[in-house]
This record gives sequence, C-alpha cells and structure tokens, in this order.
Amino acid sequence: MRLGVLDVGSNTIHLQVFDAHPGARPSPNTSHKVELRLTEFLDDENNISQPGIDALRSAISGAVSKAKSVNTEELLPFATSALRDAKNGSEIISNINKEFEIDLQVLSGEDEARLTFLAARRWFGWSSGRLLVIDIGGGSLEIASGVDEAPEAATSLPLGAARLTKAFLNGDPFTQKSIMKLREYIESQLESVLQAQAHHESRDRAIATSKTLRTLARLCGDWFDGDGRTIKLDSIRKISPKLAEMSFDQRAKLPGVSPNRARQIVAGAFVAESVMRNLDIDKLEMCPWALREGVILKFIDWQLR
Repeated sequence: MRLGVLDVGSNTIHLQVFDAHPGARPSPNTSHKVELRLTEFLDDENNISQPGIDALRSAISGAVSKAKSVNTEELLPFATSALRDAKNGSEIISNINKEFEIDLQVLSGEDEARLTFLAARRWFGWSSGRLLVIDIGGGSLEIASGVDEAPEAATSLPLGAARLTKAFLNGDPFTQKSIMKLREYIESQLESVLQAQAHHESRDRAIATSKTLRTLARLCGDWFDGDGRTIKLDSIRKISPKLAEMSFDQRAKLPGVSPNRARQIVAGAFVAESVMRNLDIDKLEMCPWALREGVILKFIDWQLR
C-alpha cells in the first residue's frame, strides 16, 4: 500500500510517501518539501495574510500533484499549530479541502504528542521501558511519557521555535533584553508541564524528535565531541548562549543549519535547555521517526481493525 502523509506545519509543507503494509516497517518512497514558515505570515490579529494563503495553496497544489504522480493510494493530510491557532485557520482549511478535494484535518496539540510518542515507541520497542518524548516544532512543543503505545501524559505548549522567534527575538545578533524576555516566558510556560509530569517522573529513556533537536544534536556533536545523535544537558547549556551571541550570517554557516532555520535555532536551543533542566534530563536520544510516521502507523493500525 502506498500512503502519503501531507504535513502542513509551521515551518514546512512536507509530503512524505511511504510503502507501508501491516506488520512491516514503513519504507519512505518519495519526499516533497516546501519551506514556508506560516507563522511569519500572521498579522497582529493572528490571521494568516493573503500572501501566506497564496503561498500555502501553491505548496499544497505541488504536494498533491506529486502524490498523484507517484501513484499514492491514500493521502493523509494534517495541519498543526500554525493553522490550528490562526484566527482564519478553519476558513483556510475549508477552502483548501474544496479546491484540492482532500481532507485536511487539524491535529490538536495533544494528538501531535500522542502520535509522535507512538512513533518513538515503535522505533525503540518495548524493551526501552518508560519513555519521555520531546518534540520542538515551529509552532509548539510536545511532551509525552508512558510505558505503553499511548502515553499516560501528553502536553502541548506554544513554545515552537518559529513562534517564539517572531514573538520575542529582535536585533542581529539578538538583544540581551529580548533573550531575557524569551527565557522568562519559556520558564513560565513550563510550570504546567512540571505539574502534568509530576506523577510520571521515572523514565528509562528520554527521546527527542524534530528538525530543531536534530540540528542541535549535530551541533553538540561537532562542538563537544559527541556522536551527533544525542543532546547532553551540559552541552546544550554551553551552546544556547553561544548561538545567541552569533549573527544570523554566522549561524547560517554552521553545519546542518539552513538559512531558513538560522534565526529560530536560538529559541529552539533555549526551549531544549529549559525542558531538560526542569525535567532533570541529562541526555536526550534522537529518534528518526516522529509525527509523520506516527500518522502512518496509526492509519495502518486502524486498517487492521
């Protein structure tokens, strides 16, 4: 069965086509990605502007055409925080569904956390014990923990790297005042996470997903002799202020940091540091599977019912 996942995220519009069958590992077939950064098209009233809508329509048109060209049997489109939180998000989604004859669904933040957790569980297996899974996206932060395939606690917070960069950081390099306000906001938002996770403190492995955390893992590896597949608390504590002191051009030249991510990697680093410190995480292990794989796995499970 050839399945397509169309991820309408805060940073990118990403089509991933898999060859997937019950009982088999989903095998990536085709990938089509457009860097869009929808959060940058939000106006003062939290509406996505017309240029943003036009860019979104163009990106989805290309993704749908690509899915058809590789004989995708089922397209599973979903939207995350940018459209979920936009004031005109529902109207945009309704128009897109009519125009392209798809069924674009909005995932709640908790659903994002649950599906990402499912992907991590399947990747690491039952022997990995209790997992704590962290995902830093463009618009939101998801944290989930548990011993089964469904997490016992799943939380989503508005701490995405792109969202925070747009809301707080200014200057080049970023001003100390804006960095201080950013860090204070992150800490205040994480108070609810600490309460939600209070009953699930024990864990066997702490897992990280998302492009932001993969980039940070690579930087930790390059700068502190790591393997590029883990993030240690000591390393992220050193990296965060170092990234903040750099100019945009300096960050864009770092290994694994694209120009599209060079601004928001600073906010992502401070979120990662704060989460690890507040939840007493010494080390995060990278998981190659995340939300898109979780959507595929959930669909296959549903097919078997």
